[in-house]
Amino acid sequence: MGPPGEGLGRCSHALIRGVPESLGSGEAAVAGLPALDLAKAQREHGVLGGKLRQRLGLQLLELPPEESLPLGPLLGDTAVIQGDTALITRPWSPARRPEVEGVRKALQDLGLRIVEMGDENATLDGTDVLFTGREFFVGLSKWTNHRGAEIVADTFRDFAVSTVPVSGPSHLRGLCGMGGPRTVVAGSSEAAQKAVRAMAALTDHPYASLTLPDDAAADCLFLRPGLPGGPSFLLHRGGGDLPNSQEALQKLSDVTLVPVSCSELEKAGAGLSSLCLVLSTRPHS
Repeated sequence: MGPPGEGLGRCSHALIRGVPESLGSGEAAVAGLPALDLAKAQREHGVLGGKLRQRLGLQLLELPPEESLPLGPLLGDTAVIQGDTALITRPWSPARRPEVEGVRKALQDLGLRIVEMGDENATLDGTDVLFTGREFFVGLSKWTNHRGAEIVADTFRDFAVSTVPVSGPSHLRGLCGMGGPRTVVAGSSEAAQKAVRAMAALTDHPYASLTLPDDAAADCLFLRPGLPGGPSFLLHRGGGDLPNSQEALQKLSDVTLVPVSCSELEKAGAGLSSLCLVLSTRPHS
């Protein structure tokens, strides 16, 4: 699996799922979601896919949209991937649990080792799991419980796994993320700062920290495509979405900033890290 820290962001493939038309219709309201500007949401999603493929050079695998799964594009909640292992999650919302089926098959086809969550008492959303390259932090939130965190620890035994209380409606990665191999970025809200303090108290590793004005700006993806020694990128929300955080992000001088937008998809609860799954190892062909 490589030395601690070497796994963070080392990637060659990304998985996304198309935006269904049901997100822009009355079916969204039936599901308790706001009806989106479908064309705008699809444009945002298309640009994200283009940046992953063309700017970062990843092999992009796109699952087709499923009209019965309006939140299907948020496939970052459906799996936790490290190395050649994929833990298929058990989302808190029963309506979202069918979303894992297509993801499971795609990851199986890529040759990853699949681990299932068989405990019906467990809930886990993938965006409550933050991997730093050295350890895992699992947010205990509305969406993820202690049993879900225990299964993360059982699955990834080579790494320390710590739990972090998350207050409010957010997932852990909606409050903080990795802005580099040793840098944690976090929003300025009380919930975000509380989570970062908890992480600092639990870890044996020194991380630098950077506070951003917007919590949503901390929901970013640090990626190192290709071979060791290659360039590092930070996929982040652009200035059109979160202008107040752009100056602070410029302080991350050891990464190339790659801005994208998901302001329309955000209305359905999407954060940037929920819109793709990145494989941190080269899967078997």
